[in-house]
Amino acid sequence: MRMGVWILRSVIALSVTALVVTSPSGLCAQEPAVGVAAENVVLVTLDGLRGEEVFGGADVRLMIEELGCEKPDEILQRYASGSPVENRRTLLPFLWKQIDQGGWIAGDWERDSQVEVTNGRFFSYPGYNEILCGFADPNVDSNAKKYNANRTVLEWLNGQPDYQGRVAAFCSWDVFPFIINDRRSGISVNAGWQPITTGRPDVVQTLNYSAEHLFHEWAGVRYDVFTASAAIEAMLTTQPRVLYVALGETDDWAHAGRYDRYLLTAQQNDAFIRRLWEQSQRSSHYRDRTAFLITTDHGRGGGREGWKNHGAHLPGSERIWVAAFGAGVTAKGPDEGGRFRQAQVAATVAALLGEDFCAANSQIDRPLPIH
Repeated sequence: MRMGVWILRSVIALSVTALVVTSPSGLCAQEPAVGVAAENVVLVTLDGLRGEEVFGGADVRLMIEELGCEKPDEILQRYASGSPVENRRTLLPFLWKQIDQGGWIAGDWERDSQVEVTNGRFFSYPGYNEILCGFADPNVDSNAKKYNANRTVLEWLNGQPDYQGRVAAFCSWDVFPFIINDRRSGISVNAGWQPITTGRPDVVQTLNYSAEHLFHEWAGVRYDVFTASAAIEAMLTTQPRVLYVALGETDDWAHAGRYDRYLLTAQQNDAFIRRLWEQSQRSSHYRDRTAFLITTDHGRGGGREGWKNHGAHLPGSERIWVAAFGAGVTAKGPDEGGRFRQAQVAATVAALLGEDFCAANSQIDRPLPIH
């Protein structure tokens, strides 16, 4: 059996087992958020998922055997049999359903909507620092496992009485304990191939046994199904008010030059976000009280080779996207003409909860105008 098929079947089996049972400039002090606050926020990042696919669906030019598509005709039929609008709904059906029903999304350059990374490096650790801390730091210049000197919005919220012990992070990449600085922040960060410790004992045992005995495609990145399943278990048991879910496989399959698996993982991640949303709607703790905020750490290059990578040398790597829906989100539909920055995400997490993260540090960018 081909390894890709074997992993896919394992992912599907685990999904059934574990998931069934979620144009301004300047700093935020200049433009405080208004509106009814959410009581909970779920922040989801999809590592390196390009806006090209989010807004235009699968790129037919990349569906060739030379780019790792084992069965290009089948991939073409599965992902790209319609218009760009139809194809994006095929690839990310839940996300676009939420946008169509009143959510908000920005970053479609065809609509002159821009969301840009400001750190100038355009790879993961600097991007996640910018997302979570609210500003770019020139000292964050590698993906090395170094504890972050900057305080994230997760840490800041965890220091507030209403959120202490109610902030949790589940992440596919094993560098996240350092990015979030679990040693200093006191936040529970379950990342990489660490055993899952939160949830119903029988489900946790099944997940950990499966993770231990599956083939590990990457030493430092676990399959996203485990990350999503662990987050679901937290929603069911410990009910964090602030939940961060960092999914990672899209970036790794892109670096591997497997456009077919990049698309498959993007579609699966959309399904995992749907499961998180559905779980939130089944819970009296979360239902109609929870905002979802979704984004990515960097863009990618273009063309037959450029799409695999990202960085300061590849135009397009600075372009990202951000979406929001749920409680407290008042902006509607696809943005047109807006100018936004990755650094605005951190303060937006707090603003959706009615909190002012900008008060913590004058460097922090103001919230997105969605609340």
